[in-house]
This record gives sequence, C-alpha cells and structure tokens, in this order.
Amino acid sequence: MMRSLSLLLSLLVALPLWAAQTAVPAGQGTLAKAIAGANPGDVLTLSAGVYAGPVTIDRPLTITGTHDAIIDGTGQGTVVTIDAPDVSVTGVTVTGSGLNSQDLDAGIKILKKADRALVENNRVLGNLHGVDVHGGHDAQVRGNVIEGTQQFRMNDRGNGIYVWNSPGTLVEGNTVRWGRDGIFSNTSRKGTYRNNLFRDLRFAVHYMYTNDSEVSGNVSIGNHLGYAIMFSNKVVVKDNLSLSDISHGVMLNYANNADVSGNLVRGGADRCTFIYNAHKNLIYDNRFEGCNIGIHFTAGSERNVLTGNAFIGNRTQVKYVGTRDIEWSFEGRGNYWSDHPGFDLGGDGIADSPFRPNDLMDHILWSQPAASLLTGAPAVQLIRWAQSSFPATLRGGVVDSAPLMAAPTITVSPEYTAMEADAAARRKESDLDDFDVNDLASH
Repeated sequence: MMRSLSLLLSLLVALPLWAAQTAVPAGQGTLAKAIAGANPGDVLTLSAGVYAGPVTIDRPLTITGTHDAIIDGTGQGTVVTIDAPDVSVTGVTVTGSGLNSQDLDAGIKILKKADRALVENNRVLGNLHGVDVHGGHDAQVRGNVIEGTQQFRMNDRGNGIYVWNSPGTLVEGNTVRWGRDGIFSNTSRKGTYRNNLFRDLRFAVHYMYTNDSEVSGNVSIGNHLGYAIMFSNKVVVKDNLSLSDISHGVMLNYANNADVSGNLVRGGADRCTFIYNAHKNLIYDNRFEGCNIGIHFTAGSERNVLTGNAFIGNRTQVKYVGTRDIEWSFEGRGNYWSDHPGFDLGGDGIADSPFRPNDLMDHILWSQPAASLLTGAPAVQLIRWAQSSFPATLRGGVVDSAPLMAAPTITVSPEYTAMEADAAARRKESDLDDFDVNDLASH
C-alpha cells in the first residue's frame, strides 16, 4: 500500500501543476505571446490562419493544430526553434524560413539539449532546410510532408531533414521532395531512418560519419543518387527501393561492416551499386536491374561477402579491374546472373558451372577507353571465345562458383511504379547537377 501511494505521489509531482489547453488566435505576435505565458506541459492549439514567426519554444509544450494553421517566418532565420526538452509540434504548416546556409535556416530546428522532441504530421514547405535536428537526442520526425525550395543550384539548396550529432533520432514515414538531400545525417549515431519517400533530390539518404544506425524500407524515385553511405561504420541498409535514380542506387564509400540486404535498384541508373574502398560488408538478397553497370567494385575493397543477389539486364553486370580472383559466393550460395547460360542437373537451384561476369577484353576496355573502337573486331571476338572456353587464361576478376538459377523477387506497389514511370519520362529535363563520385566527400 505504501509503495503504491509513493508511486502515485511521484507521478503527481512529475506532472505540471498548471497544465492547460489554450486556443491561440491567428495574428501578429500571438503565438510568441502564448508561448511566453504558457506553463510547462501546456497544449497550445492553433486555429486556421497565419501566425507570424520566427518563434522559439523554450519550455516543454505541445503546439498543435490543423494544416490551415500556418506559422510563417517571413524569410527571417529559422521559423520554429525548439530550445527545451519534451516539445511537440504536430499538425501545422511551417513555411518561410530565411535562406542563409551558414546559419542553417530551417522550418523547424531542434537544438542541443532539446531532447525527445516530436515533430509529427506537419507540412514543412518552402524552407531552406526542412527539419534540422541539431544536437537534441532521441528526436522523432514522423509523418511530415517536407518540400524544399527549388531556387538556386541543387547543391546550394538545403536538406529535407538534417541530422547533426543527434543520437537516437527516428525519421519515419515522411515524404520529402525538392531541396538538396532527403536526409543528410552527419556525425551522428544510433539513428533509424525508415519508410520515407524521397523524390526529385540530389541524394535520397546521405550518410557522413554516422555509425550504428539503420536505413530501411525507404523509397527513392527520380533522384540523382539513392542511398550514399559514406565514412560510416555498422550501418544496416535493408528493404529500400531505388527506382529510376539517375546516377547510383546504393553507394558504399569508405563504409565498413555494413549489412546491405533486400534492396531493389532498377530503372537505368549509371551504376546500380558502387563499392569504393569499403570493407567487411555483407551484401545479400538484393536485386540490381536495368542499369548501365550492375555493380562497380573498386579501390581495394576487401573482405566483402556477396551472396543471393540478382544482376538482371544490366549492360555490364560487374565492373572490376584487378589482377586476382575475388569469390562472390558464400557457403555454397552465389548470385543470380541473367546472362549466365547455366544448367542445374542436380536440381538444387545452383548452376553446375561457375560464372565469370567479365573477361580480359573488359579489363582492357575499362583501362584503355580508346580500345572500344575495336570491340567488333574479329580478333577481339576470338579472344573472348578463347577465354570463355579456357577460363585459366583469365588474369583475375570476379568469380561466382555457385551461381543461382533463380532471382529473388522484390515487389513494388503500383503507386511507386507509376511514380517511377513519371520520373523516367522527366529524366531528360532534370536539373540535377552532375558530380564526380570520387569527390563526394566535398559535398
């Protein structure tokens, strides 16, 4: 009995004594005045209309309303700054930030020590950065529609969601369009970024120095690059879609110990996958389809495991230049290759003969592009025939000792298929800037 009474008293002490729900009328200065007069735990409900910003929430409050309640920063700095723990901003429209990239002007900014912020079901429109999680721990950014500015060059715009040094951030169920990157996660850890939709951006998800985190169930359509995991360790990248992205689907650039599985890249990217100086990654059960290059593997990447993947209809299945053999099967299970004319007399789903996706002429053409003029020459065809008949003459490269007879299936909903078709139709008119994959860290 005494224990129950003690628990009840502790809960009562923890609750604000004067928590209240207050209706805030639209107008100049009304929201800032309501915040200044509120007690911790109060709920401020906004009605339809325009509320002048910028405003700073400096105590634990809930700001809520309908999408017809518009907080407008009128082009001055960040529209809503969260500078206290346990703040919620839900259901409203936030627009009109400044455009100062040095100050990281944003629709909503979550500062250091503003832990456990909730930003949910808002419309965050036309700001430089949409939501900037800038130091607060365990933030949740869920179910928002975030549309960035279409001004400037793409590289000079802001990000839909920027996460900096904010462990435990959850970014879930958002729709992000325009601006620069959908999510830019920098110098952070233990984040979960899942089930978001990204369109018409530079990168859908861009990782720099972000460890022990997860990117799962996201959809990237018509962006320049889908998922760029860079200078990061122990990242799970699973069950994502990259549809009609222009340059790359999935990139591992100085990324180690990643688990990359169940992802689909299709629709004409230059490279479905790019592995650059990335080590000890497990890459399995992915489907890479319809790209110029299925997987570009380079820069001394070591101790990676590739198994159960499907390489389907890519103009070049694998681009690898090296002088030693690299085995792409694991525990008797390799990958599916749409151009491998294999047989399975044993009926175990494994082809009876190994597969080499590249030959010596591929190596010559990659290292000496001028040699492409000789591609149709009889001598080149003779060399390729000889090497296919006598594999021992090859100088090293990718070997799949247990190629699969069937490809993994990854389902795409009709809604995303329609968006993919629209993105493909607009590719020639895209304003996405070109960039050098070897210079990504500078972006």
